[in-house]
Amino acid sequence: MSTAPPPTDPGPPGPPDFTEVQAGPEFGELRRSYRSFAFPLTVAFILWYLLYVLLSSYAGGFMGTKVFGNVNVAFVLGIAQFVTTFLIAWWYSRHAAAKLDPKAESIKARLEGDA
Repeated sequence: MSTAPPPTDPGPPGPPDFTEVQAGPEFGELRRSYRSFAFPLTVAFILWYLLYVLLSSYAGGFMGTKVFGNVNVAFVLGIAQFVTTFLIAWWYSRHAAAKLDPKAESIKARLEGDA
């Protein structure tokens, strides 16, 4: 009866440790980059929206002021809400493509390379 030596091959690697990746500096930089863009812009837009609502509720005379023809301040600010929304979406997509996506791809490639 012979005993076989223990296998030296550790076998296939296990799944990546996502908690370790999340605690790492590369992921922290990605999170900071996202938050430093998204949070201030979100707060600014909410304040801008609330200003519009408050003006509509409490400054009817001002909002009813004619700018030209039948177009009043309320209409101009309402259209500006839509324009602002589209500008923020465009700006975020550019920010994500330039700053967030490369960092996320780097983390993803490292994780998939380890798996």
